[in-house]
Amino acid sequence: MSNENITQRYIEVTAHDLPLTCPMPGMSLWNAHPKVMIPLNHGGEARCPYCGTLYKFKGELPKAHH
Repeated sequence: MSNENITQRYIEVTAHDLPLTCPMPGMSLWNAHPKVMIPLNHGGEARCPYCGTLYKFKGELPKAHH
């Protein structure tokens, strides 16, 4: 993932990004909140409780992912 600003509100993620955390590696940290694990729901979506960024999984979730 490229260096992105934490104010981005929508991010597509892949299996490479799991386990998912916010802020993600590569995001600008000067205005970041504490690192938090983001569990994806069965639809492959989740929202960060701190900044509200919506994460959507692109592709099929790995079978081992709960």
